[in-house]
Amino acid sequence: MLRPDPYNIFKRVFAGNNTWEILLVLSLAFSILFSLISISLVQVFLALALVFWIVLLIRRERKYLFPSFFWPLLAYSALSLMSSAFSVNVLMSFTDCRKMLLFLIVPIVYTAYRKKEELDLAVFALLASAFASTIYSLVYYVLKASPGQRVKGFMGHYMTQAGILALFGSFALGLIFFGRGKWRIAWAAGLVLSGLASILTLTRSGWIGLAVGLCVILLIWKPKTIILVPVAAGLLFFVSPQAVKNRAKSIFSLQGYSNWERIAYLKAGIEIIKDYPLFGTGPDTVDMVYQNPKYGLDESAKRNVHLHSNFTQIAAERGIVTLAAWLAFLIWAFVSLIKRLKTKDPSIVPLAAGSLAALAALFVSGLFEYNFGDSEVTTLFLFLLAAPFALERVRS
Repeated sequence: MLRPDPYNIFKRVFAGNNTWEILLVLSLAFSILFSLISISLVQVFLALALVFWIVLLIRRERKYLFPSFFWPLLAYSALSLMSSAFSVNVLMSFTDCRKMLLFLIVPIVYTAYRKKEELDLAVFALLASAFASTIYSLVYYVLKASPGQRVKGFMGHYMTQAGILALFGSFALGLIFFGRGKWRIAWAAGLVLSGLASILTLTRSGWIGLAVGLCVILLIWKPKTIILVPVAAGLLFFVSPQAVKNRAKSIFSLQGYSNWERIAYLKAGIEIIKDYPLFGTGPDTVDMVYQNPKYGLDESAKRNVHLHSNFTQIAAERGIVTLAAWLAFLIWAFVSLIKRLKTKDPSIVPLAAGSLAALAALFVSGLFEYNFGDSEVTTLFLFLLAAPFALERVRS
């Protein structure tokens, strides 16, 4: 397990590095530090990291390299640009494509680090970010929240908060189960706090994602222990406040409006895909197209901006081929992480297990929410995905 030591980690990061390398490592660490706090600050530090990385490329002190799973993500980007050219609103779609610059997180993280301690710093920053976010959420709930209010932490929306907490919790599980040393206690504390904060969001897709992440970790650790998951879920349900119980029970009911709404979005998405199968409607234009009464959405549903599912959203706005590229990216990353687990390297396995759990959490929760279109979620996900490959490259 990575064991970041706040007392001496900085001096080891600075040792032997030139100014540009130090700036790159620090800017990445600060972007992760704010990952659960402020997307604006995350993007500022990521922009700085991009500048420092390009400088190092020009100085030939870094090479443009990336893990192999990045290839289908490049294909996804190219196909998205093609979809934009055929969009129902070309300007809006090309403007939306700026978000794909976030994908550069993968090669930047992959090539940024020359020493394990540099990656330790970013991992420690993630833990600090989670503590700040979850403690704030819990304090807000106790002091300011009204009954039944869905707590969103520092995020602009409670579903965004739930999405990043599911990723963090899944990643933390990997470090807890497969890591070594006293820092597992800190990660366990972070997991407990993030679990409580996730409950307060009342977001079912986040709960399901975290539960799936736990199942993945248990399957890797000791498969028979997965039987404990429904037992733990039952106990947690029993001690939860009534608002949480009602929200949990609504998962299995078609009477609630939000469940009915998701079915309506699925039907509308399928019809849009039939009408725009190859290139889709264009990035960020689905909400314009489904205003048409023929797609069967009521006025309340039309006020939403997406189809509440990664699969229908990507296929509807970018086309079926682009969806295939996105699925290829996830499958490729999944297989690559499994291979890292098989190495049984004690420093890489915790990160690989945590990343695999986070990937599963994003995939399953994405059945019910367009989380890949959320910049906060995508940024953290891509960092977690690239981290074990970056460490493997450092060690090799």
